[in-house]
Amino acid sequence: MAIDPQSTTTDLEPGVTRRPLRLLIVDDDVVQQELLKRAAGRSKFEMTIAGSCGEAIRHLETDSFDCVILDLELADGDGVEVCGAMVRTGYVGALIIISGTDSRRRSAARNYARSLGIEAQGLPKPIDLASLRICLANLGKDIQGLPAIHDWGGAFVGRTKEAHRADATPAARSRRRQPAASRP
Repeated sequence: MAIDPQSTTTDLEPGVTRRPLRLLIVDDDVVQQELLKRAAGRSKFEMTIAGSCGEAIRHLETDSFDCVILDLELADGDGVEVCGAMVRTGYVGALIIISGTDSRRRSAARNYARSLGIEAQGLPKPIDLASLRICLANLGKDIQGLPAIHDWGGAFVGRTKEAHRADATPAARSRRRQPAASRP
């Protein structure tokens, strides 16, 4: 079931519009589906809901998405099966893994997805809506080529984070302490 938000494009300059980001929510719990829809709806995503592994795989085979929010425990299988289908279908978007299981399982699933070439993050259930909104905001910024709001411990590695690391060297700290006139 696809949900089309009322305002799906934003004028960037006259005659230029940006398409809404497409989100696939994979969760068999209708309460969680609604919670995720509401959180993502504020970001004006175009959303598709899948309540099972099979349904998610069918959507991946026929549609394209910028992000998949994936529960690991589904009635008809393990969410990790969907990761394999993502690779088979040529999926190139981001993945947010959500699960009420222990953090080791989420971490293992995230590492597996990354080993397949899928940029993945993990969030525990119950979902912290602020964390989810940050992940979704970063997704939009990443697609537009803007710096991430938060790097979530290495989830976003790019020029912004590398510059931050370079600025943390002893030499960089020393330069910051020098008056501007005496810097080389």
